[in-house]
Amino acid sequence: MGRLFGTDGVRGIANRELTPELAFSLGKALCHELKKTDPAPTVVLGKDTRLSCDLLEQAVSAGIMVYGGTVIKVGVLPTPAVALITREYGAGAGIVISASHNSFEYNGIKIFNSEGMKLSDSMEEEIEDLIISNVDPSDRLTGTGIGRTYDASDDARRIYEDHLMRTVDFKLLGKKIVLDCANGACFKVAPEVFMRLGADVYTIGNTPDGTNINDRCGSTAPESLARAVREIGAQAGFAFDGDGDRLITVDEEGRILDGDRAVGICAMDLKESGRLDNMVVTTSVMSNSGLWKTLEEEGIRVEITGVGDRYVLEKMLETGCVLGGEQTGHMIFSEYSTAGDGILSALQIMRAVRNSGMTLAELYDKITIYPQVLLNARIQNEFKKTYLKDPDIQRIIKETEETLKDRGRLVIRTSGTEAVIRILIEGDSEQEIRSLAEAIASMIEEKYGGDPS
Repeated sequence: MGRLFGTDGVRGIANRELTPELAFSLGKALCHELKKTDPAPTVVLGKDTRLSCDLLEQAVSAGIMVYGGTVIKVGVLPTPAVALITREYGAGAGIVISASHNSFEYNGIKIFNSEGMKLSDSMEEEIEDLIISNVDPSDRLTGTGIGRTYDASDDARRIYEDHLMRTVDFKLLGKKIVLDCANGACFKVAPEVFMRLGADVYTIGNTPDGTNINDRCGSTAPESLARAVREIGAQAGFAFDGDGDRLITVDEEGRILDGDRAVGICAMDLKESGRLDNMVVTTSVMSNSGLWKTLEEEGIRVEITGVGDRYVLEKMLETGCVLGGEQTGHMIFSEYSTAGDGILSALQIMRAVRNSGMTLAELYDKITIYPQVLLNARIQNEFKKTYLKDPDIQRIIKETEETLKDRGRLVIRTSGTEAVIRILIEGDSEQEIRSLAEAIASMIEEKYGGDPS
């Protein structure tokens, strides 16, 4: 068995790669580690709407209770809500069962520490060692020592909604807002919050059935949202992903704003309102260099990290930064949250619109974005860490970099959540960079893709 934890928890096809047995073992190992500092640990447990969540929820809960842990089930809630509730309840850890933007047959288990932040690498390694070595810790309890579960779903949702309401000091009376909830974890909370602010709310992707999460809807497929915004004449549209930690925005003209433009808009609003501490914003290496240039022209320094919201947050804490984000739509506002939060990000964008006196389309045009192509090359899992050693792939990468020279850049990275290699090329001609990216993707798939033999 290889490394279990990727950049965003443990992922896989539910009941094949991410089995109930593995979930049970994760629960046991986590509780065993928590008991080193707390003899009776409590774990908050939330989930999204996919079919397999109930199966994995029961399994991980049983693993925790075997060693006397208490499980507080908060039901279907966005990932940032679980991080918040973990802190509010003073729990030792929080767990989210979700595969984020992936289709319903996938699932994942990600774990927060007591501060509502992703587990440290060392903690993940200790949990993995217990599971991989198949060591069953010897502190199983019997009788009254066995753990329990409690249902706190209604209370947790209220706490999260009230928290979001406290992050804004304005109403949206008369504003038409379209929300695409991806048939996922935001389907109850997001409409409720915007209605409490007085907006005229229209929803799509808001009828989860266990199998339609992220299915042609949400942040990875915002085209339906763009059409709805234009047809309704809305002032804005917001698309979340399955677990609610990402946001893709649509302006009133139906144009799609990715995370880079959203970060730029919010950064300039924070600067104008005197709330951008240290005049610094954190982004990942995959963000558009046009965003970096725009912010630098505004006197805002940009810190660049590796890919993954955990690394963005780590750098934010290191520098005292209050805003960080990724092109994919993760945005962290450290004043309010320790995790990416799609609903919170949408509220902050509406704050920027209100404070600026401009429309969302006008704010869109203030952010420079260079042509950029991002392609995924499918690869067998066993080659994800070795494909770059291939001489042919090394050659095509070098040739691409020489072609781009000072006109652009190439970034290649391995996904932490899927069996894909992400190829990003930025330059001055979209046709040229797409051709270059397709050539690299084709070579990777030809040599290392396909079904394992």
